[in-house]
Formats: sequence, C-alpha cells, structure tokens
Amino acid sequence: MSVTPRSWRALGSNVQLVVTHAEAAEPAALAVREVLAAVDATYSRFRPDSELSRLNAQAGRRTRVSPLLAQAIGEALRGSRLSGGAVDPTVGRAIRRIGYERDFSLIAEQRGPLKLTAERIPGWQLVELDPISRLVSMPMGVELDLGSTGKALAADLGAAEAMKAAGRGGILLSLGGDIAVAGEPPKGGWRVLVAEDSTVPPDGEGQTIRITSGGLATSSITVRRWQRGSEEMHHIVDPATGLPARGAWRTVTVAAVTCVDANIAATAAVVRGEQALEWLEAIGLDARLIALDGRVAYGGRWPAESSSGSVRPPIRRTT
Repeated sequence: MSVTPRSWRALGSNVQLVVTHAEAAEPAALAVREVLAAVDATYSRFRPDSELSRLNAQAGRRTRVSPLLAQAIGEALRGSRLSGGAVDPTVGRAIRRIGYERDFSLIAEQRGPLKLTAERIPGWQLVELDPISRLVSMPMGVELDLGSTGKALAADLGAAEAMKAAGRGGILLSLGGDIAVAGEPPKGGWRVLVAEDSTVPPDGEGQTIRITSGGLATSSITVRRWQRGSEEMHHIVDPATGLPARGAWRTVTVAAVTCVDANIAATAAVVRGEQALEWLEAIGLDARLIALDGRVAYGGRWPAESSSGSVRPPIRRTT
C-alpha cells in the first residue's frame, strides 16, 4: 500500500517520491537525493561550476566527460534522431537569447523588451559523442542544454536507484511532472493526476489515470512563461527558429516505456504542432494533447476524460 509522498525541491522542480512500503521511504529518498545532487553537479546549466558548463566553455576541443554526462548527452542526441530534430540539445544559446539564462524563479526580475529574429540553431548533428571513450566534440559557438531530456533521465535514474535502496515493493518518482515508476505497483496501478501544472494538488483539476510501469511526461507552454516587453516567452524552443514554439498545442502528456522516451515525444509534439497527433500515433505512443483553445485530443489508447483507465507503455523501448 502506498504511503504519503515525500516532497522537496530540487533541480528547480517539485520532487515527489511515493513508496509502497513505509519502511523503504527513508532509504529510497536518500537514494533519490544522491542521484539529483549528482545530476545538478553534472549537467545543470545554471551552475558555472557544473561539468556541462565546463564542456560548453571548451567547445571546439575534444573533451572526455563523466559517465553520467555521456549518458545524458547520448539520450539527448537519441531524442534528436527520434524526433527528426524537433528536440535538439544545441538550443543552449537560443535559450539564453530569449531570457532563460538563470533559474526560473529569478526570471520574473527581467522585464526589459527583447528584439528577436528567427535564427536556426546549430543542430544536433554537429555534436560528436564516442560512447566508449566518452569523448565529446562540437564546434565553437555550440552550446548544449540538456534541460528537457536531462530532467526525465534524472527521474528514470532516481526511480531505479530508489528501487534498489527499497529492496522490495514499488516506487513512483515525479520531478516536476516527469514521472518514472519502478518495481511492483500498488494493486490497480499508480493513480496519477494529469494536469498542465505539476504543482496542482492530487485532488485538483485534471484527469486521473493509472500506470503500472514505464514513464509519463508532460510538456507545456503554460507554466514556465515570462514577459519581455510586449513579448510572452516560454521555455520550449523550436530548433527551426530558435524562438519559443508557436504550435497548435499548449500541453502534451505522453506515456512510454521510460520517462526519457515520454519526454522526447511530448516535447517534440509541442514543437511539431498540427502534425503531432499523427506522428505520435505512427510511433505507437498513448498521448493526451490540449490545444491552445483548451480542446482535448487523444492519441493511441489514452482513456477519455470520463474514464479512469490505464495507460500502458509499449513493451519495447524506442531506440
């Protein structure tokens, strides 16, 4: 039986950890905290002393990176291949250009106007990673940002390590709405509220579904928004323009075999716009999409709002 969630803040997000055995809560939470601390030190772009910041400063040279950073970059590049470039880690300079250059809680202080023009980002194909030697190379001027797939990877890694520490039962870990589960779920599956804002309480507005394995991720332009002059900005960048995506969907939630896969698909759907639903169905993922005007669409076997059905990720991981 699940117990009251452990909650705290990390990586600029709300963290919620739920376990099925009360005695596992403390070791599981410790394991998650260790993973998140390692992630923060390794690929936070808000820390000048992070390994990612040092790598970006050494663009133009081949650099050997840690196993964790190599894994994070590898997942980001895989996301680029799977999404046809709709998700791209070379958005670092573009993200800073639109004003998201510090922790989101501090962005509200920036009120000045921006004069922005469309500018295609460098492109993930310019980043070379040797997974064996862990050598990374990219041209001068290329700046990596792993904020999207990186948080989802942290959820997957954190859930896995929490499960090892727990030793039995099941684990649900949410990082700002990026959810990963591990082990044996509660009877009937984990009940999850799908909402546009991850800070909404469990009894808040949204749809409740059940998941038994894999991951769930939500990408939305409704929460991390800020004003620069007369322009309203958000954090999901369209690689084709280097500007905030202006597609047909304001929020997309996807279920997949890992949280990383779910996040890749959800973010790509926001960027792809009107083509997103057809694309999601072609790759066999269940999804819930909210249009700019509030209308809701469903992909795959996602249950209708009137039901509290289960969402089952594909058996195989997308490669």
